[in-house]
Amino acid sequence: MLEIFEFLHTTQRAIGIGDLAKGVNAPRSTTYTLVRSLVDAGLLEMAGDGNRVYFGKKLYLYGMDYVRGNDLLRRGRQEVDDLSRQTGETSELCMLQSGRYTIVHSSPGTRPFRISSATGLQIPLPWTASGRLLLAGLERADIEDMVSEDDLVLPDGRRLKLDDFIADIATARSTGYCVTSGLVDAYTKCLAAPVFSAPGKVEATMCLVVPIDTSREKTDELLVLLRQRAARLSIAA
Repeated sequence: MLEIFEFLHTTQRAIGIGDLAKGVNAPRSTTYTLVRSLVDAGLLEMAGDGNRVYFGKKLYLYGMDYVRGNDLLRRGRQEVDDLSRQTGETSELCMLQSGRYTIVHSSPGTRPFRISSATGLQIPLPWTASGRLLLAGLERADIEDMVSEDDLVLPDGRRLKLDDFIADIATARSTGYCVTSGLVDAYTKCLAAPVFSAPGKVEATMCLVVPIDTSREKTDELLVLLRQRAARLSIAA
């Protein structure tokens, strides 16, 4: 069952049961039986022509229960929304999940050209400013276990050096913030600040995704606001 949920989360779309069975490496008959049970329970729903399946409404309700019961997420969503309104930029709350940088809440900016950001999106840690902060404080061996060779290859084919990435993590830890430019794409840069659940333990990050040509002066102004919000959320956490 967990493999089905994880596969649907990774694909981010409704999928045929036959393809689902292949994706989780399970017999089709077993997958059909399990999917039917999950549909009956409201955890999955049939989509489109009835031959594809995706998450059901009950999982959404469970997720909302989790948000209401998690103080960091509840406060973090509000801080992200407020920061986006204040700056006009796309703002995110991010966490580490299954060895990936994960956007747990996103609020779009007010620019005519919207920078894409999707709640639930998971991407390799080396591609992001937040990833460097989320790994701050970990031993090198732990980082190496978490980051694969493929994770070091950027979308445009460039390959990051592991030593450089680990050095970036150390720098982010000492400065208390991180800025990366042109890693995920050629048009944006990411500003990230840590949210601490305990001294030295980064539980999450708040970040702003801005156009890559944003001036240094403007970037510095945004960093001040971002770090203030993250520090306030750290106290709440």
